[in-house]
Amino acid sequence: MRTIQTTLEHLDRFIDQQMAAAGTPGMAVALTDAQALLHVAAHGLADVAAGRPVGPDTLFEIGSISKSFTAIALLQLQEAGRLDVHSPVQCTLPWFQVPPGPGLEGRAGMELITLHHLLTHTAGIVTGTDFSTEGRYEVWSLRHTEATTPPGTFFHYSNVGYKALGVVLEDMLARSYGEIVDERIFRPLSMEASEAVITHDTRRRLAVGYEALYDDRPFHRTLPLAPAPWLETGTGDGSIASTPADMAAYVRLLLNRGQGPEARLLSETSYRLLAGRHVPLPEGEGECGEFYGYGLGVVQEDGHTIVSHGGAMVGYYAAIAADMEAGLGAAVLCNGPGEPMAVARQALRLARWAEEGRDLPPSSPIEPGRVDNAGEYAGAYRSGEHQIEVVAQGTELALYLDGQGAGLERRGEDCFYAPHPALSRFLLRFGRQAGQVVEAWHGPEVFVRRGWASTARQDPPAAWRAYAGHYRCHNPWLGNFRVVLRRDRLLLALHAGEEKLLVPLAEGLFRVGEDERLPERLRFDTPVGGQALRANLTGCDYYRTFTL
Repeated sequence: MRTIQTTLEHLDRFIDQQMAAAGTPGMAVALTDAQALLHVAAHGLADVAAGRPVGPDTLFEIGSISKSFTAIALLQLQEAGRLDVHSPVQCTLPWFQVPPGPGLEGRAGMELITLHHLLTHTAGIVTGTDFSTEGRYEVWSLRHTEATTPPGTFFHYSNVGYKALGVVLEDMLARSYGEIVDERIFRPLSMEASEAVITHDTRRRLAVGYEALYDDRPFHRTLPLAPAPWLETGTGDGSIASTPADMAAYVRLLLNRGQGPEARLLSETSYRLLAGRHVPLPEGEGECGEFYGYGLGVVQEDGHTIVSHGGAMVGYYAAIAADMEAGLGAAVLCNGPGEPMAVARQALRLARWAEEGRDLPPSSPIEPGRVDNAGEYAGAYRSGEHQIEVVAQGTELALYLDGQGAGLERRGEDCFYAPHPALSRFLLRFGRQAGQVVEAWHGPEVFVRRGWASTARQDPPAAWRAYAGHYRCHNPWLGNFRVVLRRDRLLLALHAGEEKLLVPLAEGLFRVGEDERLPERLRFDTPVGGQALRANLTGCDYYRTFTL
């Protein structure tokens, strides 16, 4: 008969595989049922330089998982009759302003962004760039942005929206955000090791957070890490640090639908709002589930309701997941690059299958280089004097450029990481016509496949050449990006590899993304010598830098 030890050993092997594939320095995983902590697994190093291992009491930042703590405190106030989540934000914050975008002026209700809209990321506002070291100013500065959709009609994840909710709590209770979370959630759940805000004193207890040494290009597990930039924060969108055992106590609150160990923190009605299916998530937002509630995602898997959320800070990544039917939950905390949600969901599956007496799946190695349709990409591609050769070897792809080879690793549909020094700053993407691969794109360069003619494109506006380049600032969240002119398309290329189309709205002003409902804007100014020296991304100034 299979023992719980067999299941835990299987989980440990999965964790080790995930850490090796992602280059994760350290990870802690807690498994719980609705009554008590079942297991804590500690892997890797909390401090690489000191050789200090992760332990069951190691403190990690949990990032956006904090949003559900903010939502709980607001729902508690609603239960007490002190607010209505469907009331306008301006009832509590009279200075809160978000002007309507073009085409929405004078539309009834545009000024009535409610707490519910902020809780569900449907206020039509920007994500926020954390350009201010204090959340209140970033909330105030929303008056310099535009709401591009009527409230309640479009999901667009907004950290600054949850910053506003934290300010609502502080103003209503005349307490700091940290004091509110500590009194209303930590103490009732006996989360004694957790910190509601990140300060220099917190830093002494934390695992060291790590990010890529090269912060201007896609990360690969073979590249070095460095201690992440440090920041203090105490805002409602993500400022909590916790341990695996304390996070398991929080997950038990979710499993018990708002019931704490001594008393209810939320009524059944409020819990249904917290973990409700308020808005379907668009494709690509699956980290949180298929639907969004208040700071939590909800998804169905094998007939089970999974309530979950991920979190990311500078140098830290985390996830929680609760299987409501099985009464099982998991919390995963990392101090560097990793896949915590994949580990959390796998931990739930293994624990559920063990309880059901099902056979555990065989351990299989993670194969980042596996490409089942490798043959579709094989061929020679040329751009001017440069040529790349892509060779399919079974289910693997190899690329050759300038006499040097590199194995390709899939990073998305028709998108690959190429560990080649000449291809390090961007991901390699392939373009298709009528379903057939005909081109390869790397930054601004277009490689055309042998046997195909280059696609005729309209020349881009001459002014756009002034915008292309590398821009940088001291924001620890997004320190740099590149603007790429590829044929007649201007693209925002983020350091992790994501590319977003820049759509012109006015001279020097662009929407970030193809969907006309998106509120993010990129503005260029200060032209000198045929180059824009400054770019403002949704309120944060970036400056042209000397590196390519």
